[in-house]
Amino acid sequence: MKVWTAQYRYTGPDRYDVTVKTGDPAFAPSWDMVMKYKRGKISEEGYTVLYRNLMRRSYRDHYQAWMDLIHLDEVTLVCYCKGGTFCHRYLLVDLLEKVCRHHGVPFMAMGERPLP
Repeated sequence: MKVWTAQYRYTGPDRYDVTVKTGDPAFAPSWDMVMKYKRGKISEEGYTVLYRNLMRRSYRDHYQAWMDLIHLDEVTLVCYCKGGTFCHRYLLVDLLEKVCRHHGVPFMAMGERPLP
């Protein structure tokens, strides 16, 4: 699998929304996490811990969604955060790499897609 990341406005055919507002709930953060981070009540490190724990539960509870995602040839994970800033889509790339490795699925992190 090839995994790209991009801002929400990316519209390519491999677009995969992972936002809390409209994205796949198996991979989205919680509203509570997002709001605490935006309000400065948790750090990037705290958010990372919460997101990883949420994704561990998601892997258990939404296993098929994970399997469906890792078996796509190419995907671009989109979120509202600006490219290159702290964002859960980058955390998800790391988690997907681990899941792919565990399941013997070839993995390539492609980086941030340039927007037109």
